[in-house]
Amino acid sequence: MADSGGPEAAQLSSNDPKGELGDVIPEEARSLLRKMEISVAEAEKRTGKNAVNMLETYTVYLIETRRVDSSAENQNFSPDSLWRRYSEFELLRNYLLVTYPFVIVPPLPEKRAEFVWHKLSADNMDPDFVERRRIGLENFLLRVASHPILSNDKIFYDFLTEENGWKEEVMETGFQPKLFILADSRLKALNATFRVKNPDKRFTELKHYSDELQSVTSQLLRVRARVADRLYGVYKVHGNYGRVFSEWSAIEREMGDGLQSAGHHMDAYAASIDDILEEEENYADQLKEYLFYAEALKAVCRKHELLQYELETAAQDLMSKKQQREELASGTVRTFSLKGMTSKLFGQETPEQREAKMRVLEEQIQEGEELLQEKKTECDEYVRNAWSDMERFTVQKDRDLREAMISYAVMQISMCKKGIQVWTNAKECFSKM
Repeated sequence: MADSGGPEAAQLSSNDPKGELGDVIPEEARSLLRKMEISVAEAEKRTGKNAVNMLETYTVYLIETRRVDSSAENQNFSPDSLWRRYSEFELLRNYLLVTYPFVIVPPLPEKRAEFVWHKLSADNMDPDFVERRRIGLENFLLRVASHPILSNDKIFYDFLTEENGWKEEVMETGFQPKLFILADSRLKALNATFRVKNPDKRFTELKHYSDELQSVTSQLLRVRARVADRLYGVYKVHGNYGRVFSEWSAIEREMGDGLQSAGHHMDAYAASIDDILEEEENYADQLKEYLFYAEALKAVCRKHELLQYELETAAQDLMSKKQQREELASGTVRTFSLKGMTSKLFGQETPEQREAKMRVLEEQIQEGEELLQEKKTECDEYVRNAWSDMERFTVQKDRDLREAMISYAVMQISMCKKGIQVWTNAKECFSKM
């Protein structure tokens, strides 16, 4: 298969001239979002019994869908809203991973908070964390709904529209045994990594890129958490200015009003950091999404390595059978084997025995050729589908990260301008003293 991606594609670099989601989603991928609007409207804490009959507290999320295209035919949009637990989102994603191994399946938001700064709660029941996860779950659904392949899956559609019976439906697909195989394939793929003789350069570069992406995003998140800690301290310390100016104003007649006003500005400045860091968390969550996307990229590479290893193994086995047939036909053994030693010790096989063995070998060779062709077709199809999705993902990634970084820079500029304005106001207060 021709290398349509090349090093540039393996580095996942591309340009999106318009920068709009609607401009890069294929026509068929937009069909579901044209028919319905999808949102995770709210989260609710509940208490109930788990599988071992013990009380537990958990969070459910309200998924709302609304018809937006009256021309949609044979679509059952009832109910308009339903509740799902996080574990059901996990079940859906696991089903998609097994059913579409060549797709870079969008990640779920974190189950427990990571890369938190000291004032941010790591409790998964914390209202702020639950709210951020609600936004992340909505983003996950919109990612799937805008995907040209995943959006057409019936299990996904029923996840959005059928509150009762959905779990039974997804279990009936028989995906769970394949999920265990998928988990086991990680070990097999690790073994295959070291034994594949002719790895696809594009997937090798992609695997290296996913490692680097995971590394740089995790480092960036750690730096951001440290900066947030220090920034929080700096802002809150400004509250001491407010306290001191207020106390000072009490002992001054001419300067009192100016000091009191300056103190109010300092107090407002110190309090503003809470909203600033809350907004920053939204940008951190966007980075976390691509931190988790890196693992999805690795999963696609592992599957390819396993398919390549199976293809090479089938080719090697077929070559071995053909060599045995040639040796049997000529009566010579090219390599040392137990069969050759046996022939020397006990004499050559009879023509009838050789003919019987030849028939068995012919059947095995025919089966081997069929298996090799099957593995080659499977591998070629996987490469074609996986690389097509890789190109789609590249456009999405470049657009999202570019916009996120620009928005983060704009927010920092705005924060600095507010700081300048606070001190400008303080200067005016001091000038009036």
